Amino acid sequence: MKLKLDFEDLAEDFFSDTRLLGIVAPLKDYQLCYHLNQILRFDFRTNNEIEIRLNKKKRDYYFSVFEFREKNNSLVHYLYNNQFDGEYLLPEFKHLDFLWLLKGDSVEVDTLQSIMQAIRTINGVQLVMELTNEKIKNRGHLIF
Repeated sequence: MKLKLDFEDLAEDFFSDTRLLGIVAPLKDYQLCYHLNQILRFDFRTNNEIEIRLNKKKRDYYFSVFEFREKNNSLVHYLYNNQFDGEYLLPEFKHLDFLWLLKGDSVEVDTLQSIMQAIRTINGVQLVMELTNEKIKNRGHLIF
C-alpha cells in the first residue's frame, strides 16, 4: 500500500487564517529587517531551520526566512526572500523581492493596513500589496 501526501490539503491547512504581502524593495534582506524592526518595534531574526530549499535545474536554491513571534498572541510574521541566484520562490511574482506571511492568528484589516503603511515609509520600498491565496500558483513553496 502506498501512502500519498495530499499537498492541496496541506496547503489549505497551512494557509488557513493567513495574510500575505508582497514587497518590492531592492534592499538586502537584513537591511529591510533592520528597518522593519526599527519602525514597527519588531524583532525579525533569520531562522535557518525553516529556510526553504528548492531544487530546480539539478541545482539547489536557498531562500532565507526571517521570523518574528508576537508576544501575548499566536501571530507569527515570516519574511521570505523571493529571489536567490536568479531563481524565484514564487515565479508568478518575479517583480516582488520579498513576501511577508502573517500566520497563526486573524489579522484585522486595520492592522494589516498600518503594517503596509509602515513598510511604505522605508527608504527604497517601491511597492507593498496584499496577495490573495487564489493568485498564488506555487504556494506550496512557502510551506516549511
